[in-house]
Amino acid sequence: MDRQQQIAQLRSDQFDVLIIGGGITGVGIALDARARGLNTALIEMNDFASGTSSKSTKLIHGGLRYLKQFEFGLVGEVGRERAVVHRIAPHLVHPDKMLLPLIKGGNYGKWLTSLGLKIYDWLAEVRGSDRRRMLSRSETANAEPLLRTDILEGGGLYAEYRTDDSRLVVSVARTAARMGALVVNYLSACEFSYSQGKVSGVVARDEISGEEVRIDAKCVVNATGPWVDELRSKEGELSGKRLHLTKGVHLVVSRNKLPLKQTVYFDNQDGRMIFAVPRGRAVYLGTTDTDFTGDKSSISASGEDVEYILSACNHMFPNAHLAPTDVESSWAGVRPLIHEDGKNASALSRKDELFESPTGLISIAGGKLTGYRKMAERVVDRVVKRLGAPFGKCTTDRIQLVGGEFANYEEVGALIDALYRDYSQLITERSTAEYLVHNYGTESRSILESATRLNESPEVALALAEAEFTIDHEMVVHGLDYFERRTGRLNFNVPGIPKIRERVLQLMAQKLNWTRERLQWEENALDQALKRTKSFS
Repeated sequence: MDRQQQIAQLRSDQFDVLIIGGGITGVGIALDARARGLNTALIEMNDFASGTSSKSTKLIHGGLRYLKQFEFGLVGEVGRERAVVHRIAPHLVHPDKMLLPLIKGGNYGKWLTSLGLKIYDWLAEVRGSDRRRMLSRSETANAEPLLRTDILEGGGLYAEYRTDDSRLVVSVARTAARMGALVVNYLSACEFSYSQGKVSGVVARDEISGEEVRIDAKCVVNATGPWVDELRSKEGELSGKRLHLTKGVHLVVSRNKLPLKQTVYFDNQDGRMIFAVPRGRAVYLGTTDTDFTGDKSSISASGEDVEYILSACNHMFPNAHLAPTDVESSWAGVRPLIHEDGKNASALSRKDELFESPTGLISIAGGKLTGYRKMAERVVDRVVKRLGAPFGKCTTDRIQLVGGEFANYEEVGALIDALYRDYSQLITERSTAEYLVHNYGTESRSILESATRLNESPEVALALAEAEFTIDHEMVVHGLDYFERRTGRLNFNVPGIPKIRERVLQLMAQKLNWTRERLQWEENALDQALKRTKSFS
């Protein structure tokens, strides 16, 4: 994925479809379109997944709570999609049993939970050992000993999947590029161009060089998430439905502070539900759901957000005694939902919706991470219908994503075991092998091979090999692309960053030809990001 070569080609071709937006929906559209034979391009004003698609709860799940809103179609579709995404990216999408404690006065009674989870399994076509199992009070307490027992009445155990949303986006984008799509980050759409009253492309700006890039396309798709209305308004006044943005915050604490045995989905006292998800050395907690009207490019957790989440966790896990000083990191993002008069943030539907302007601009908003592939299919169906050419039907349910070329999930574990055995000079703990395979899948071995050639400590050697790989293959442009979205260190391993940051940034400066001033700018940007994840105003 050579960025400059792709920009040069963007200037010279006319595309069947140009997608604006490099989140999960945009890259999913790019893959679907290219798989059907369309000449496809995608541009993103920042880094891939830098908006909502890196700020989710990082679960490929069916949305159990939407049963209470009678959104059976949504639950069924995304429930079935869990199995599809697990199959095409088994290294990124991991089975995870979810424990739902039943408490006195909670949202779910035992009978309703049993019925609801049974319907959930039926809608999502869950099979075998993944089907829901109801637990007694003692079984629930044994499953998670940290739970508060004085209000505990039982529990439900059901199947969901854990993922890394940023890595999923990058893998889909690289798969689209491997099939011939042009995908470029840090290229922002400034204005539309028109032919005979119809949108025929965009004038874009390269955010790295400042140069202007004109891109011609027969169809233009606006998949910019929270920025959908902003882009729609470039054509004039907004008409019809519009977005309703809500903010979601997640907090990260050390697993030593909250040593959960498994993922828990539990009641808060205000009626909302909270996730507590173990991930490696950390546990992350969330989420909030509040209206948002601020600056979409600068979103952070507030003191009120932190207090809300920690209070909920301390209520359910009373021996944890979590305080704001225990928060190692946080992330905050906004959900681009469809506005409905009279509904608050939590009650808004998570369904996706298509908009088409009189000039032909196709926009999509709403939806969930889990349903990205079906959202993309609906958009490409619309594009194909407009083009009037026999491009065929969606096939992305059968395309293995880059790094996910495994016959089954058992092969993922076998690769982890093999790397732990074969690279013992670099991998002193199995969790390191798990991290590499869960991020890079079948490409993990090439990273380790590069690391073995470096005369460095294992931790630094692996970090440098990762940096080189992500620059060469994943279009890393800035330091934060690496520390936040490609490796997740800014979220889940802040204590480890000081050990590697100087060496990684020096390598990036060398490979990307940074000036001394640019290197200083990157240092400052990382410092600001670290501060933002722990500063709760």
